[in-house]
Amino acid sequence: MTTGAELRGSLVPLVTPFAAGELDIDEFERSVERVGLASDGVVVTGTSGEPTSLDAEERRELYRRAVAVAAGRFPVVAATGSPNQAETLRLTRAAGEVGADAVMVVCPAFVRPSQEGLRRHFVTVAAATELPFLIYNIPGRSGVGVSGETVERIAAEAANLVGLKHASNDLDLVTDLLLRLSDDFRLFCGLESYSYPFLAVGGAGLMSAVGNLLPGPVRELCQLVAADDHAAALALHRALFRLNQAVFVDTNPGPLKVMMAEAGLGPGEVRAPLAPLSEENRERVLEILRACELSR
Repeated sequence: MTTGAELRGSLVPLVTPFAAGELDIDEFERSVERVGLASDGVVVTGTSGEPTSLDAEERRELYRRAVAVAAGRFPVVAATGSPNQAETLRLTRAAGEVGADAVMVVCPAFVRPSQEGLRRHFVTVAAATELPFLIYNIPGRSGVGVSGETVERIAAEAANLVGLKHASNDLDLVTDLLLRLSDDFRLFCGLESYSYPFLAVGGAGLMSAVGNLLPGPVRELCQLVAADDHAAALALHRALFRLNQAVFVDTNPGPLKVMMAEAGLGPGEVRAPLAPLSEENRERVLEILRACELSR
């Protein structure tokens, strides 16, 4: 892949499974296979993958394992962002070395750079790879987000910028970017409860954590909108809505991992400084899971 043309639909940000604090590689490879074949691709070490609790070698190993399991059957997007630009560059180059299909780089958390700082950062990282490049805009976690004007300026300098993951309730940015950069610019929804509205205004797909649990329905929602079957898409959005909300009962991916463990899809363990859910929140998310009538 050189253009990123296949980056559409449901690209699931995989959780990172842990057992006794260590990477559970066998479970990770099973999840790549299970989720990847039921979706349009996977994202490795995105927010749901607890990247800040992984060291650089662990992240590189997860990229490598995902690429090996995918074996060209579906795209693997390596999330390579870090608050530190030098580490971001190393991870981005590592993703290319192991054969990832694209990279996604988050706005640097904690640093809070200006729009000019963000422009320089993303142009620098994009220049370090020939892979299709996506920006990850998540102001709630990063403390800063990119503006439409800034993305347009980055695109003018970085020919491999093909899209952006937008995890915010600011839907105006979707239309703004499509007007600036055309419908070929791929925008992915990263805020689960906005899935259908995001797609309806022109989004190219979803990067939904719930895809770890229900990859089939999340992909189907993308397909229904692409087919202009908005009545069915709205019905499916509503069927997923409470589950989408449940992901954020506590810090993601804690609630999601509890639901996955209940469904037999992994050990459910998070790595410190995240903590296990309280009994109250655990019961709350499991009650929502039990009420969900959708099948995996």
